[in-house]
Amino acid sequence: MLTEREESYRVLLLWQKEGAFIKESGLSPFAMELALGVCRRHLYLEYFIKTLTKKMPSLEVKTVLEMGLFQMFFMDVPDHAAINTSVELAKSANLGDGAARLVNAVLRSARRTGEPALPPQRVRRVSIENSVPEWIVRRWFDIYGADAAEAIAKSTLERPVEWVRVNTQKSSAPVVAQKIGLHGASILYDRYIELPRDVGVKLLLALPEFVKGEFSFQNPSAFEVVKLLDLKPGLKVWDACAAPGGKSALMAEMDSSLEIFASDSSAARLEKMQDLMNRLGLTNVKTECIDVLAPNNANLSSLVCSLPPEGGHAHVSAKALSGQRSSKFDRILLDVPCSNMGVIARRPESVYRLTPESVKELSELQYRILENASKFLAEGGRLVYATCSPDPMETTQVINRFVKAHPEFVKAGNAILPGKNDPRLDGFFAQALEYKK
Repeated sequence: MLTEREESYRVLLLWQKEGAFIKESGLSPFAMELALGVCRRHLYLEYFIKTLTKKMPSLEVKTVLEMGLFQMFFMDVPDHAAINTSVELAKSANLGDGAARLVNAVLRSARRTGEPALPPQRVRRVSIENSVPEWIVRRWFDIYGADAAEAIAKSTLERPVEWVRVNTQKSSAPVVAQKIGLHGASILYDRYIELPRDVGVKLLLALPEFVKGEFSFQNPSAFEVVKLLDLKPGLKVWDACAAPGGKSALMAEMDSSLEIFASDSSAARLEKMQDLMNRLGLTNVKTECIDVLAPNNANLSSLVCSLPPEGGHAHVSAKALSGQRSSKFDRILLDVPCSNMGVIARRPESVYRLTPESVKELSELQYRILENASKFLAEGGRLVYATCSPDPMETTQVINRFVKAHPEFVKAGNAILPGKNDPRLDGFFAQALEYKK
């Protein structure tokens, strides 16, 4: 078991030093639970260590201590095993005999004293107890009120539900559930299968059904967002911030007659996305490397011009296109870059990267993406703006600012928050806009 702990330690250091994502590391189930758990409770574990030491140790030693404390207090690992393996980890990581002795002494002290008392001030307590930076907790207190803010903070510590999305072009949810041994599992929207807690995603990746493209992994909140597009057969759809491609694939699985153009500014991410489409056998998705923010984007103009407008020719000049919204996209999906504040439990690394300034910068980026992409929507078309953050600065404020500046766009119904009434769903926000000249 030391090897698994060594892998967790390595990944945790990569996260703290280089900002690497833990879930992309391919760890074993035990190592993944340990690494993600330490990340989710990082501020609390750091606070715990401060109460047990006179001086905060080095990053490497502190990481070993956090792993030991997490195993002792939040995993089903005997105290003696957590202590002994942590000491061995300090030695195998070449941290020195002094570090190994410190790890042993601190963890034994923690076993004697138990968990520390928390500060009485509520914002500070909620921040430490749930490992959410204090400025974010204070922001949530201001936006949602104290009780709701504390509930949101607590939810970030919960292990998120994992879901299989069945490729309905190849099979059905009941058939796939039976084939992969998930008898009696909850099925949502006729295509999503809820994974029991004891079933690891990594084990399913090796199944022939996955290799043959019968299923992928996606939270059902994506379906709620895509539903807002009001898709109809034969429409031209642009997924403008598409990578890693889950929503494009979902739309293609829902209707093979859709013409889906999926773009992203990252060629590497698009390459992985194309691999996904190939595995799923989806032929109605075309991928292009496009920066939505690039002025006079030649790639995008070329892409749109190649689309045959109703009753017209297959190619239209860029100049002519500027006055012909009918030759543009019928639907546009903007799943914009965001703070990830609605999916902290799934992406715990994100909460430590945020600053008040970065959220403001994100909201400006989101507005610019919305403005640029909206130019390519056909008259009478529908655009859906979505984020995996419920924060008003990234959601309603962006939408309201845009509608005020562009009265030709109107809100189509109310915004949705898929995770609001079902805790199994991710915390997305989505608002549909229609272009009415």
